[in-house]
Amino acid sequence: MNDSIESRVRLAVAAALDKKAMNLDVLAVASLTSIADYFVLMSAGNERQSQAIADEIAERLKKEMNVRPLLIEGTTPGRWILLDFGDFIIHIFTEDVRRFYGLERLWGDAPNVTTEFTGEAEAEKPRRALKKTS
Repeated sequence: MNDSIESRVRLAVAAALDKKAMNLDVLAVASLTSIADYFVLMSAGNERQSQAIADEIAERLKKEMNVRPLLIEGTTPGRWILLDFGDFIIHIFTEDVRRFYGLERLWGDAPNVTTEFTGEAEAEKPRRALKKTS
């Protein structure tokens, strides 16, 4: 079994997409911070879906790779759930919270490497636009 960081991130991404995560992005942050190598950002339609996505990611990584998160935060109420796996961090947001915090803007210098983990061409990647609210 290959348990490289890339294979763990790929499995987490697949688990999230299986639970219909939206606007998923993988940012390579290793050159910008020592916190992690990758941030995986995604949106969910509501708190219940956020929790379902988080549960699926944690369960699949535990079952298939014997990997558990070092830290899980925000499961209640579920508007921003963080799963810290050490070398990569998963952020699951409701859409309004994602817009408010704007981690993509904060980490704007990080290369977006999503297609390396989804296998989809960028043009084929289904996305829903995040509308900016005042």
